[in-house]
Amino acid sequence: MGNQGFRRRKICERAAIGWMLLWGAAGSLPAQTRPDDPAIIRVVYGPFGTPGIDLKPFTINPRETSDSLIDVSFLLDAPAGREGFVRAQGAHLVKGDGTPIRLWGFDLTEWSPGSMEIPPKADAPIYAAALARFGVNYVRLHFLDLPSPRGMIDGKRNDSQHFDLAQLDNEDFFISEMLKRGIYIDMNLNVGRQFKPGDGVLSPRVGKGPLLFDKRLIELEKDYAKQLLTHVNPYTHRAYVDEPGMAIVEMVNEDAIYVGWTSTNGYNQELTDQYNAWLKQNRTSEQLAKLREMAGVGADQPMPRLRGANIAPREQYYTECEFFTQLESGFFKDVQSYLTKDLGVKCPIIATSDHAHAGSSYALLKDTSQLDVLDGHSYWQHPSERPVKNAPMVNDPLNSTVVELSRTAFVDKPYTVSEMNHPFPNQYASEGIPILAAYAGFQGWDGIVWYSFEQKKDPNWRSYVGDAFDMSLDPVKMPQIAAGALMFVRGDLDAAKQTMQRSYTTQQVWDSRFLPKTDRPYFTPDFPSQMPLLHGSRIKSLDGDPTAAVSEDVSSPLKSDTGQLAWYTSPADSPNQTGLVTIDSPRSQGLIGFVKANDKSVTNLAADVKNDFCAIVVNSLEDRPIASCGKMLLTACVRVENTDMAWDATRTHTSRQGHSPSLIEPVTGQIILRSLDSATAVSATPLDGSGKALRDPVEAAKTMRGWEIPVGDPATTWYLVTVSR
Repeated sequence: MGNQGFRRRKICERAAIGWMLLWGAAGSLPAQTRPDDPAIIRVVYGPFGTPGIDLKPFTINPRETSDSLIDVSFLLDAPAGREGFVRAQGAHLVKGDGTPIRLWGFDLTEWSPGSMEIPPKADAPIYAAALARFGVNYVRLHFLDLPSPRGMIDGKRNDSQHFDLAQLDNEDFFISEMLKRGIYIDMNLNVGRQFKPGDGVLSPRVGKGPLLFDKRLIELEKDYAKQLLTHVNPYTHRAYVDEPGMAIVEMVNEDAIYVGWTSTNGYNQELTDQYNAWLKQNRTSEQLAKLREMAGVGADQPMPRLRGANIAPREQYYTECEFFTQLESGFFKDVQSYLTKDLGVKCPIIATSDHAHAGSSYALLKDTSQLDVLDGHSYWQHPSERPVKNAPMVNDPLNSTVVELSRTAFVDKPYTVSEMNHPFPNQYASEGIPILAAYAGFQGWDGIVWYSFEQKKDPNWRSYVGDAFDMSLDPVKMPQIAAGALMFVRGDLDAAKQTMQRSYTTQQVWDSRFLPKTDRPYFTPDFPSQMPLLHGSRIKSLDGDPTAAVSEDVSSPLKSDTGQLAWYTSPADSPNQTGLVTIDSPRSQGLIGFVKANDKSVTNLAADVKNDFCAIVVNSLEDRPIASCGKMLLTACVRVENTDMAWDATRTHTSRQGHSPSLIEPVTGQIILRSLDSATAVSATPLDGSGKALRDPVEAAKTMRGWEIPVGDPATTWYLVTVSR
């Protein structure tokens, strides 16, 4: 998929709505062209690698699910929903029996070469088992509303109102296979639907935005929901509304409408007509006359909508804000009522996600917070961002995904993150999963969903990283998914001891749009952006008192109030920035970032490595601390490229995606495990991409520093560590 394919993908995902972001194009993504022949590997060393350490072939094989030495499916509670329906209870999600549940998983999509979203029946058990083996207990079914053969909508008809029955049957079977393994489901109702002339809409290429107010589009949304959610899965013998393994229903992916919204396909006039009808019902004749005077129109003319908020009189702007709030929240509440009362949906419902961090989202959050669950999206250095970077997040904590995503959580509502990634080819992407898994646990969030996992059509597909987002064959991220599941699903990190609450007046919510981008992501004057790295951070009210001033020590390191997390940064004037995050809990510990430069250690983990940058995490594979467990998962990751991959001139995108095999920079040196109670021997088995042994276990040497495990040869990103006592 080349630049045009990427552009179509992001336009489909993120419609241009008002002042919100319209994603652009990224690097070329050609189809695979070469075999797995090490003789033709062209290793390109760039400024982000470590001198003296070459890239080595290492590939992931998610189809190979048997005989793996690493299987964290014990984290899953199979079958999904066996304790009853997931529900919101205070600030968290709980199972039917009231026990907490944390959701960890993937968006399922099919954008990279060779991919499919809906696997055939022969592949469904294979991929369901693979997801479970990596600790995935939740999937967000994304883009099912695309036409077949990609999605479930019948692509041969002149409308988008009928399912392709073969695709629906395959999806039913795939869902049943995931449910039986303990994988919960998110039904995402509106993502990339493509309307046709037979749908009777103003514009077949409408995208989002008008869905929130156009009568016909709302009818079609409800009809789709009815057909899908009341459909009886023949393999579970339950309609989806009665399926306790369905954890969440999501109305619409990334949608909002604000002051200044414009459209070229006929919906502008409809929205203006609705605005004038609303004004007649909600404003006196004197108020209307004043507004018309501000707008410079006569008494017999309709009141125009604003084309931009910055130049408008405040009263006119606030009036339109009130209209849009009622319009948007009215849609969410109407569809919620239809789903629950008419269709009988029993699981929690999400309206849409907070996803545009360049500006304030509080107007949208004011509306979405009326539903059961809040949700956020964020990417570290998305390929369409300008200016583009290829930089480590550990050097920029205040703009980290942790800080951005913390903006959205409310005091009394569950919070999930349903899209997140360090998109390829960022050279520091190994930092993303362990950092977010740790801080999400600290913040007490309820779900993390990584974008994305894409099943491959060809059983013999040669493994390489196919595009910016597909993680299914990423030899760094997939092992880290298992490590992150252990950390997050199991609750290895303590929740923050103190939660700092933010509160806003309605006027502050509306005025936050005018604050400069330098105030992102909180858009809350005098509220430290470091707060989610120190304490819990949640919104108390969007219709209350202003946020009180906060005084905190924000010097480096930024230490969590639990003492289990620390974020180290270099002085701002330092020529070499060398950030580091340390994780130190009894069952999960890590060193992420510039490990060599910082020379830090945690309770049971230290490292003496040659790599300038890496992410080293060790997790107990038992319900015991690292100090006393017998088996551990050790992930040691740096970066990944593809064979014959080429960078563009700025070294921020690929000018050529390359082909199989994928290549890793192996962590090289000594990883040291310390203070292991009564240990008599420690060994580490390097694993291949399916979790099988690459060679016999390597015996660790007992020294004054602890048990030293040599790593780097053979090249791998994960190890099974065994402790004898």
